[in-house]
Amino acid sequence: MSPTRRSLREMRGFVFDLDGCVWTGEVLMPGAAETLGHIRQQGKSLCFLTNNSRARARTMQGKLARLGVEAKEAEVLTPLEILGEVVAQRWGRSPVLAIGGPELVEVLREAGHTVVSVEAAGDAKVVVVGNDFDFTYERLTAAARAVAGGAVFVTPNIDARLPMEDGQFLPGCGAIVEAVATAAGVRPIVIGKPEPPLFELALQRMGLSVDEAAMVGDSVDSDVRGARRVGMTAVLFAPKGGPDGVAHYVVKSMAQLRRLLG
Repeated sequence: MSPTRRSLREMRGFVFDLDGCVWTGEVLMPGAAETLGHIRQQGKSLCFLTNNSRARARTMQGKLARLGVEAKEAEVLTPLEILGEVVAQRWGRSPVLAIGGPELVEVLREAGHTVVSVEAAGDAKVVVVGNDFDFTYERLTAAARAVAGGAVFVTPNIDARLPMEDGQFLPGCGAIVEAVATAAGVRPIVIGKPEPPLFELALQRMGLSVDEAAMVGDSVDSDVRGARRVGMTAVLFAPKGGPDGVAHYVVKSMAQLRRLLG
């Protein structure tokens, strides 16, 4: 955990969370484009992290472009970019039950795993649970039984909500994960934030050390604690205010963040 508060003006790179920080739903946060552009004008590096379990980097890069934010695909990271390889490295090429969207199935197959059907869930050695817009009692039962039977339980994230426009939200990946965990009596292994891999990959992509980069995000659990865990400076984006002493900085707007950048 990073013990001291470093000046944001001294940072050589910034990592931004997307959902609830850069945008909510299909609406860009006020001042986000200007603040991100200012960082680029200063010659500093940018990277974008999302825990979204239904999107790959190219999709998120396309959304940034659509909303008026410049970004290269290599500057955008999602858990799906590392999920298949992490499973392969830890448990080998495996039969996997995938509870989630088609993007989740795609990355698992690309990494050499065999994706089994709900009917064949008993054959799964690994169960991966993402946000599933077609989630049913049958899928819950299959996943919970497979995990209770000894299959490894993996998830991209445990975020309970996905922020949307006008203060609304969709149930997040964590809501579905919790149902499986409760029924199976087993806690999941988390691949995305707040675990280190995505933060470490972002630093690697920017070519920076933990002392040289700050993480900006709206989630205390995923963004702030994850950043501090690897030693980065943590900035909590909290329009309604946030708890003291958790992040190194708390900002209520992108305009306030820009002022801190100099």
